[in-house]
Amino acid sequence: MKIFLKTEDEIDLMRKANRLVGATLAELGKHIQAGVTTLQLDKIAEEFIRDHGAVPTFKNFPNPFGGPFPASICTSVNDVVVHGIPSDKQVLKDGDIISIDCGTLLDGFNGDSCYTFCVGEVRPEVMKLLRTTRASLYKGIAEAVAGNHLGDIGNAVQATAEAEGYGVVRELTGHGIGKEMHEAPQVPNYGSRGNGVMLKAGMCIAIEPMITMGDRKIWLLPDKWGIITRDHLPAAHFEHTIAIRRGKAEILSTFEDIDQERYYNQTVN
Repeated sequence: MKIFLKTEDEIDLMRKANRLVGATLAELGKHIQAGVTTLQLDKIAEEFIRDHGAVPTFKNFPNPFGGPFPASICTSVNDVVVHGIPSDKQVLKDGDIISIDCGTLLDGFNGDSCYTFCVGEVRPEVMKLLRTTRASLYKGIAEAVAGNHLGDIGNAVQATAEAEGYGVVRELTGHGIGKEMHEAPQVPNYGSRGNGVMLKAGMCIAIEPMITMGDRKIWLLPDKWGIITRDHLPAAHFEHTIAIRRGKAEILSTFEDIDQERYYNQTVN
């Protein structure tokens, strides 16, 4: 599958799409509290995205195993790793964590980012999982420079997570991104340094560690979308879309709005 290098004009459009994703996640952070349903969050996200002239990319996204995704965001609570479907029956409670994955299509280009939020006060061991997962994302980004390889990114993520005894999901990966939400190449969260595709300036990829507190083994839920840990221990998921440069990678998405507002009792940084 061909890897498309982006021009500076295209990267500028991708930056705008990804900044909107960051703003959407920050808007959702204002509403994350006990008693809120994940379907309420989905409605807030869709309205916010459309009000800003974009389309929620995830809505009606095709699934080779079943029907299209029915919502605008993925809401993965506690032991759900990714692709949780928002529901009016799923009510957040104190101590939960919720990973919200969001995508936008704006002016022909895609944005994609994920953040794991705390609902009220979470246990210290869960907070450690979140902080380590976020740290592993930035360790991976630090390796994402022209001349390095995909294996350098995966190795950095894997080493950071496994040093704390956590599991690294193998079956799901990051991905290239541009005019399509999912482009080549796949970006694993594990690997060996020097292996895999060589990174070139102009490549745009989404790096997204999916890290489990316990065993890395996962199940597919009956809805054919949600992925859950087999041991039912919590999982965390953080994601940035980046542009490869000859020097330091440029992060096109952002957590700044979330971090500055500190919408919840504990911050993950």
